[in-house]
Amino acid sequence: MDYTHLGRSGLVVSRLCLGTMNFGPLTDEADAHALMDKAHDHGINFFDTANRYGRDLGVGATESLIGRYFAKGGGRRERTVLATKGYGAMGDWPNEDRLSALNLRRALDASLARLQTDYVDLYQFHHVDPTTPWEEIWQAMEVAVAQGKVLYVGSSNFAAWNLVEAQAAATSRHFMGLVSEQSIYNLLTREVELEVLPAARRLGIGVLPWSPLHGGLLGGALRRQGGGRRRLEERAAATLERRRPQLEAFESLAGELGHEPGDLALAWLLHQPAVTAPIVGPRTADHLDRALHALELRLDDAVLARLDGIFPPYRPAPEHYAW
Repeated sequence: MDYTHLGRSGLVVSRLCLGTMNFGPLTDEADAHALMDKAHDHGINFFDTANRYGRDLGVGATESLIGRYFAKGGGRRERTVLATKGYGAMGDWPNEDRLSALNLRRALDASLARLQTDYVDLYQFHHVDPTTPWEEIWQAMEVAVAQGKVLYVGSSNFAAWNLVEAQAAATSRHFMGLVSEQSIYNLLTREVELEVLPAARRLGIGVLPWSPLHGGLLGGALRRQGGGRRRLEERAAATLERRRPQLEAFESLAGELGHEPGDLALAWLLHQPAVTAPIVGPRTADHLDRALHALELRLDDAVLARLDGIFPPYRPAPEHYAW
């Protein structure tokens, strides 16, 4: 396993992050626990979750499942760089969502109880909150850090100017601020190259791409569609038809190179300089094995250029839309 620092921090994380959104709703508890053990066996030390994960099992269900995994002992918690998120509504009463100091305190404590741990390594804001001032947000996080409940702070789904605003407020308080940002980023969705990635690199914020295969569309969707093995959801099916020529060219290139499409898409992300660790969300052990294989791929400049030809990149702003 390859490792790197999370942004400008001293925290060392694996180049793949284990996403747990499927744990519980799509992967039962026994299989999820086995997947986490398998991830550790392969050197993945970075696990990501959120307080809202659980779907039809109810919010908080995934954190609770992970908590029961840690409760087995055997160094499971100690080997894990644990990331969770807060923002989304956990109830229908006022102050049960967003980033107020009150909700951050309650949401963090509730996550710790479900996770059966006394701290999280990385606490992430799941979305920007335009209704709460950064002075309040950072004061709440300073308290959490001082209490030892949080070690590092990250964001998710932030625009570049949100990152800059957050860091400016943190710097004025002599606080470290954000060390990571989770954004959707893959060959089909490259908009973060305009401003988020340049801002993150300048500020020393590590980027954790979510949906690295764009809901499976970059994992050989055309081949699967032809074999009738998986029925795409309506939105994914519409995207597939709209981007069919690109996906055909991409799957053809993968075949020419002798790689699985999903391996090639994940390896491409690992070659992007702003990326710390893509978040992979396996439902089965086979899915995890395939993700691990992407770590072995080395793409030369010619292959990277061909991928850019299929999925045109964005130049950093303002060059992309100015002169």
